[in-house]
Amino acid sequence: MVEGFTAELRALVDAESPSADLPAVEACGDHLAEAGERITGAAPERLPLPGGPSALVWRRGDPHAPGRVLLLGHRDTVWPVGTAQERPFTVQGGRACGPGVFDMKAGLLVGLYAVARLDPGVPVTLLVTGDEEVGSAASRELIEAEALAAQAVLVLEGAAEGGALKRARKGWSIYTLHCRGRSAHAGLEPQKGSNALVRMAELVGEAVRLNAPDRGLTVTPTLARAGQTVNTVPDRAELHLDVRAGSAADQRRVDERIRGLAAASTGVEVEVEGGENRPPMEDGAAAELLARAARHARELGQEPPGSAAVGGISDANLCAALGVPTLDGLGAVGGGPHAIHEWVDVEATLHRIPLVTALVGGLAAHPLPGP
Repeated sequence: MVEGFTAELRALVDAESPSADLPAVEACGDHLAEAGERITGAAPERLPLPGGPSALVWRRGDPHAPGRVLLLGHRDTVWPVGTAQERPFTVQGGRACGPGVFDMKAGLLVGLYAVARLDPGVPVTLLVTGDEEVGSAASRELIEAEALAAQAVLVLEGAAEGGALKRARKGWSIYTLHCRGRSAHAGLEPQKGSNALVRMAELVGEAVRLNAPDRGLTVTPTLARAGQTVNTVPDRAELHLDVRAGSAADQRRVDERIRGLAAASTGVEVEVEGGENRPPMEDGAAAELLARAARHARELGQEPPGSAAVGGISDANLCAALGVPTLDGLGAVGGGPHAIHEWVDVEATLHRIPLVTALVGGLAAHPLPGP
C-alpha cells in the first residue's frame, strides 16, 4: 500500500496545477481522472464551470438516496509551473515533500482510496474543484449545491498540527481601498494637492485599531501602492486589507467599520472594493462528526485525533455556513502548507483512509439527525 500510494502521490505532485494557470489545472484534472479510475474503478464526471476550471465528481450509490456524504477537495496549488523541477518530490524517513503534497494532493488520494473501499451502494460523492486557492469563485455554486444535497461534508484538507481535525475556521474578508486625491508639484505648491498617500497612511492606522485578537479578529494591511514620481503629490493610492474573524457577527461589524472609515470627509475620496470571501466555520458545526471520528478511530485501533480551531480558510467555510455539519482536516497528516518545506507523513496519512472510510460508512448506516 505504501509503495502504490507514494507512486500515485509522486505523479500527482508532478502534475503541477497553479490556480492562475488554467491549462495546467485542467491537465492535472486529466491526470487525476485517470488516477481516480485506476483506484476506484470508475471514471469521474467532468463538469465545466463558467469562468474557471472544471470539477471532477465521483458518485456512488443511489443518486436519490437520503444520507449522502460529500467528500470535498481541490487540485489547484499556490506553486508556479517549474517548482516541481526546482524542488522535486522526495521521500525520506517516511516524509514525502514536494509542491502541493500537503495542500492538498495527498488528501485527494485519501478520498479516492476511501471511495474505493466503500460498498458500491454507499451514497457518497467525491467532489474535486480547481480554484479553491483563489477563492472558489467558479466552483462555489456547485460546492454549495452538493453540500445542501448531503447530510454531512468531510473536507480532505490537510490536518492541523499533530494530525488534529479542524472543527472551526475563521471567516475571511478582503478589501481594496482606492484613495483618489489631487496631484500638485511637491516643491512649488504642495498645498494645492490632496495627498492620497497621506490618507492611505491614516487608513492603515485606523484599520489596525479595529483588531480584537481576544475575539479572534485580525485586520491586517498587506499591500500598498502610491505615487508615480518623487516630486509630485500623489493623487492615487491603494491599500489592501486582510480580515479574519471568528464569528459572523464580528465579520459583519468590521465590514461596517471599514466602510465607515472610507466615508469620512478628508478631501481625498476613498472607494472600498471587496468584502466577505468566506464566512466563518464556527465552533459547533463539527461536534457530532468529531465524536463519530473519535469512536471510529478507537474501533480501528487508532488514537482518536484531536481537534483545532484554525485561522486559515477552506471550502469547509462555505458548507458550514449553510448549516450542513462539516468536518475539515481529514486529509494528509503533515505540515507546511504554502511553504517550501511542505511535507506529509506517509504512514500517518495512510491511516486516514480507513478512518474516512469508516466515517462515511457509519454515516450511511446511521445518518445524523435532521435539523
